[in-house]
Amino acid sequence: MNKEKIQLKRIFGYCWSTSFLITNVIGAGIFVAPKGVLKYSCMNVGLSLCIWTVCALLSMMTTLCSAEIGITFPRSGAHYYFLKRCFGNLISFLNLWTSLFLGLGLAASQALLLAEYSIELFYPSCSAPKLPKKCLALAVLWTVGILNSRGVKEVTWLQTASLVLKMAILGLISLSGVVLLVRGRKENVERFQNSFDTDFPEASEFIEAIFQGYFAFSGGGCFTYIAGELKKPRKTIPRCIFTALPLVTIIYLLVNISYLTVLTPREILSSDAVAITRTDRVIPSLTWVIPFGISASIFSNLLVNVLESSRVTYMAGQEGQLPLLFNMFNIHSSPFISVLVLVTMASIAIVSTNLTDLINYLYFVVFIWSVLSMIGILKLRYQEPNLPRPYKVFFPLPLVTMAIGLCLVLVLLVKSPHMHYIYVCLFVLSGLLFYIPLIYLKLRLVWFEKMTCHLQLLFNICIPDVAEEQMSEVQTF
Repeated sequence: MNKEKIQLKRIFGYCWSTSFLITNVIGAGIFVAPKGVLKYSCMNVGLSLCIWTVCALLSMMTTLCSAEIGITFPRSGAHYYFLKRCFGNLISFLNLWTSLFLGLGLAASQALLLAEYSIELFYPSCSAPKLPKKCLALAVLWTVGILNSRGVKEVTWLQTASLVLKMAILGLISLSGVVLLVRGRKENVERFQNSFDTDFPEASEFIEAIFQGYFAFSGGGCFTYIAGELKKPRKTIPRCIFTALPLVTIIYLLVNISYLTVLTPREILSSDAVAITRTDRVIPSLTWVIPFGISASIFSNLLVNVLESSRVTYMAGQEGQLPLLFNMFNIHSSPFISVLVLVTMASIAIVSTNLTDLINYLYFVVFIWSVLSMIGILKLRYQEPNLPRPYKVFFPLPLVTMAIGLCLVLVLLVKSPHMHYIYVCLFVLSGLLFYIPLIYLKLRLVWFEKMTCHLQLLFNICIPDVAEEQMSEVQTF
């Protein structure tokens, strides 16, 4: 009798991959970022909508560049593997070091936002206290960890159901806003009359606004995490991108216009949950439905984010830059240790960090790695021109994306040299404290190797079988 192999399998086609991309992009951002974009654009309505458009274009360019990486190296954790191939062990390890905290930061921010929308109904006239929010966020986070440890089937079903739920909620918000604008009442259209007349922000504030807006579009490069589980990635990835991202851009613009049709910029800034405040103003009878739907939607994003992040640490374990435990699967073909470590560290972030600061810290690092990725694409084209590339992004796009990323980083450092950006840079470099002894000097801890055996027995995990399906996909290139 043939025993089912414990390995990652290519099971996701075009339909699921498109819904996966939409679900991955439309998450916490559209419900929290409008407040940040308005704040840093000095409540300039016209400029804030322009910033959303700029963020959409930047996201499209970055995603198309990521597509070349995922298609050229169709394996789980492709972005990490790509940096290792382009720049060697040091850069790939520093990327891994920051990715560990990036993944847990995203998980923490999504869990916190979910808790905020879930609890808001019980505190209609005041802000909810922090302790219940954080307790609920921790409970949700560990539930997601358990579901991810049981394989991809549960994740797939919940993600598909959440897509329908998201589109229904955002469609309701957008449609009601369009109806109010068509009616042409003064209180609904006055925010869009002479919308550029207010003060313009400084350069550093403009960049901060882009960070907030880009947070809502993040997730376009998700294919690099699960490229090893996609059917025919050379065809699937580009088709999904050109289907999903234009649709997401239209939805985001309509939702922001709908917010501004009902609420003034000051009301948006004073609200902890913009979608609930807006619905309560327009359709009070549906106020309880919106937070429930949003919470369920964000739950699926959290579920998918944990799945993606676990793939990076799995690949790092396979490449020898993390302990062998990270390269082990349980009986459900899930990298159990990767999921466990991520959820544990995200729990610490929930207890100690607030959401707005978390976004700024994370996406300053994202732009740095984005610039390095663009350099890597150009470097690899020069050094390995004969490397099979089923898909090649239009040559100017990596240059433009790299230039924009450099401008964003340098303007922030020069115009607004806050200490937390310096702390982020120091944090990235702190990975050297682990790289030098463990990777460069190849220090081996005998006690840890013994503990590995005990943990393997305790959690019933093992090294996966050779991924024949993934190898065959690479060999066809």
